[in-house]
Amino acid sequence: MSASAVASLRLELSLVQPVLWAASARMWHSDPGLPGRYRRYLRAMHQVIRASVPLMERAAARCEALPRDPVARSLAPYLRAHAEEERGHDEWLLADAAVAGAQPDELTGSVPPPQVAALVGAQYYWLEHSHPVALLGYIAVLEGNAPAPGLAGRLARETGLPDGAFETVRLHADLDDGHSADLDRLLERLPLDAAQRSLVAVSALHTVASLAELFDRIAAAPTEGESTDD
Repeated sequence: MSASAVASLRLELSLVQPVLWAASARMWHSDPGLPGRYRRYLRAMHQVIRASVPLMERAAARCEALPRDPVARSLAPYLRAHAEEERGHDEWLLADAAVAGAQPDELTGSVPPPQVAALVGAQYYWLEHSHPVALLGYIAVLEGNAPAPGLAGRLARETGLPDGAFETVRLHADLDDGHSADLDRLLERLPLDAAQRSLVAVSALHTVASLAELFDRIAAAPTEGESTDD
């Protein structure tokens, strides 16, 4: 995938990312329901992020089963290394949730909503039944939309929760920009054909849409004290 092809992917994403930014703004709107929405965000992100390492490990294994595929040969080492970088991030979320007043089983024992299944599950389908390079579209969106540097501080002020409840937001604001640059360099090196370039783009666009739907679900959470069927 040439530098111009990477630029084209980023342009496509720039056209749809306002949908994701708007959903994020609704989720982080300052009102009495913000503390509850933040705890719901931690639960949803745990459900997503606990799948990251297994996804990358499965995609790497699929690549290693394709020894004659030049894309797979270059992709496998990246996925193995990136899985190690992401290992344990779900534990960060459990720690943040505990500081925010949530019990661990609220994160680990709840049934993931359809938006989480759609977001993550599509990647399993594509890596098994198309090509594991699809996962790069997913990674491009998740790491290309890192939390804003000041978000953790603003949420701490506006929710009244302890600073320690926002460590994952704070750390990802620092880490994900570098990961995004590494991914762009990988995409420039990979000899993707037209179908593979399309697969990465479709995966990325699906990720934007599914993540926006998940944020809108969180944004629609009732104010604490109101009943909910979730």
